[in-house]
Amino acid sequence: MSRIGKAQIQIPKGVEIKLTADNVVVVKGPKGELHQPLKPNFSIEIVEDKLVVKRPNDEKQNKALHGLYRSLINNNVKGVTEGHKTQQELVGVGYKASNVGQVLDLSVGYSHRIMLEIPKEINLTTITEKGKNPTIIMESVDKQLLGQVAAKIRGFRKPEPYKGKGIKFTNEQLRRKAGKSASKK
Repeated sequence: MSRIGKAQIQIPKGVEIKLTADNVVVVKGPKGELHQPLKPNFSIEIVEDKLVVKRPNDEKQNKALHGLYRSLINNNVKGVTEGHKTQQELVGVGYKASNVGQVLDLSVGYSHRIMLEIPKEINLTTITEKGKNPTIIMESVDKQLLGQVAAKIRGFRKPEPYKGKGIKFTNEQLRRKAGKSASKK
């Protein structure tokens, strides 16, 4: 059995989980409601305050999906109770970030500004303090959507390895390269 797949999910107080007729796991909690579709033969079993994902057989495909579904449901449970959060910072001279509602306005060294509409499920804030890099903070109950939007923002200007300029996650460690060395005569 998959080590991740057979691990139990602790269900916190105030969270309700049910499996619908069309095999969709619905997770309701204080912060919202999320849906996770499962393959037809997969099922969930709730014993007291723990949830276990069951797979139909030991086929390779089912083994692969077992741990995946368990992780996705666990992310949904954490999302509706605590929520998920990402922070990105813009490193570079003249790089700016601001938002008006759900529209993110980025100035990252191109001849034009980048305007990105953020989905309404994500709470967006930007912080610009003097002497610090501009920061983009996003919070949501849906971890998949949050990661997808964060990756799209990072893709506008990936951090380069020499000076570290670009859009990076706050806790990200970048591999830095040495620049050119002067030749000795």
